[in-house]
Amino acid sequence: KCFAKVIGGSFRRVQMTPDLLPADIIGTVYYDMSTSSWRVRYGPIFANIVLIDELNRAPPKTQSALLEAMQEEQVTIEGESIPLPKPFLVLATQMPYGASGTYQLTDVQIDRFAYNVQLGYPDRRWEEEIISKIDYIEDVGLKTPEPKLETVASPEDISRLTSEVRKVYVSESVRRYILDIVWKLRGMEELIYGPSPRASIWMYKGSRVLAFIDGRSYVIPDDVKLIAPIVLLHRIRVKPEYEVEGVTPRSIVDRVLGEVEVPKS
Repeated sequence: KCFAKVIGGSFRRVQMTPDLLPADIIGTVYYDMSTSSWRVRYGPIFANIVLIDELNRAPPKTQSALLEAMQEEQVTIEGESIPLPKPFLVLATQMPYGASGTYQLTDVQIDRFAYNVQLGYPDRRWEEEIISKIDYIEDVGLKTPEPKLETVASPEDISRLTSEVRKVYVSESVRRYILDIVWKLRGMEELIYGPSPRASIWMYKGSRVLAFIDGRSYVIPDDVKLIAPIVLLHRIRVKPEYEVEGVTPRSIVDRVLGEVEVPKS
């Protein structure tokens, strides 16, 4: 909510439940008695920033309602394709696998998410910081309809910055480095399957963003190494016989990053 406020965008939150339907997310058509016509009721997906809370509490049919929105930034209602606001970003949380009342996410759904950040408990120092500032956090945005923050940009500014990021130069050697990492993972004996081409795409895009934030007009291998774990970890699955030996996606990715030759220039 606060992020949407500072960029001048709209925010919607969707709480996933087992009885939620696709139409509850993307919208539906209804007959308006006052005008004697059919109208579209837009769902909460029509926002710049959409938070999907506890994604895996919804059944696969409802989860699939996000596929078109996340890939094509549009939804289809009664055969009509309707574009979503720009910029458009979906953030999602999920409950631990196997928790009561959850449905396992399909590989296709997981692959749609560009990045995955795994959060555990905060360390003691950060938890103390949280409780000492909880009143301020609630007053600023957690429990207010409109966050008490200054808008510092507009959706148009974000679109302009996106265009600038696309101008960041990625050399042929760095592009090959990205592919070397992905193809190395695809050949790992420990994995059921390797990352899809979307992994290469999002490492490429993410490394450009890191370079831009760092004030550079070009990508370096360290940008790729920094972004790689959050791109790759949710896109690979370890075989059960290796899991019992303590092999994890993180250990696999760390090993590959250590073994693949880093380009010198």
